[in-house]
Order: sequence, then structure tokens, then C-alpha cells
Amino acid sequence: MPRLVIGDKQSCLNIASGLTHQEFVPQYNRVKNDPEFLAELAELRKRFVGRPSPIYKCKNLSAKIGGATIYLKREDLNHTGSHKINHCLGEALLAKKMGKGKLIAETGAGQHGVALATVASLMQMDCEIHMGEVDVSANYLPIPFPSAKIVHHTFHSDS
Repeated sequence: MPRLVIGDKQSCLNIASGLTHQEFVPQYNRVKNDPEFLAELAELRKRFVGRPSPIYKCKNLSAKIGGATIYLKREDLNHTGSHKINHCLGEALLAKKMGKGKLIAETGAGQHGVALATVASLMQMDCEIHMGEVDVSANYLPIPFPSAKIVHHTFHSDS
């Protein structure tokens, strides 16, 4: 299947065809320093995601290893349980400002799909989560959002 490169990311053409590079770049450049956009994104990150996520000092591990103080940034405490919601929120907010009505993601283990479905629900947008058959059968996706649809693929390595 042909692939489309946007920045350093690749997407299947049938998935990425809803947004062209020529359409995305000017819109991103318009909002990336816009105080109103950034304030709305910051508010959503704080109130919806729970950022900033806390930093935890690992006293026992630091003592066991010796010579270093080890800290963990607790991204697992973010809404949806991973860091994936951070970029999904920004992408969804930009898509909404662009007048798009649907968010689309490719995922393997499913965390990206769960995060995007969560944000799509928040933004009242439709959502498609594309996964290979192997990944679908190996990973349980807790996506209880009626606006999210999981699309199974059987191309390439099936994952």
C-alpha cells in the first residue's frame, strides 16, 4: 500500500487522504504561536488531562543503584493512562479549528486509539481507529465511545 510522509511520520494513503500536507502546514503555522489557541490547549491539558503530571522520587531504587537520584515522570496518571493524550489533544483541537469532523488514527497496542477516541468524544467529533488484524486480536481496546469505530486491516504484516 502506498504511504504518505507528513513531516517524519508515515501514513497509509487511504487513511491520510482526508488531510493533505499542503492543507495542514499553513494551518499549523497559523496556530502554533496563537495565544488563544495555546491558552485553550493549556486549559484542556490542565483540566481534562491532569497535567502537569507529577514527578516521583524513587528513593528505594536510587539507594539500590547508588550514585544517582532517580525520578519518574508519572505520565501513566494522565487521563487514558499514557502520554498519547498529549498530542491527540493538540491534533484534535487543530482539526476542530480547521472545520474537520473526524479524527483518524493508526495504532498497534491501542493506547493511541483510546486517547484519540477520548479526545474525539470531548470535541464531539467522529473517530476511526485503524489496526492490523494481529493487533486487534492481541489487544483489548476499551473504547466505549459511540463516535469511535475500529477498522481492521489485513495488509502488510497485519500489525
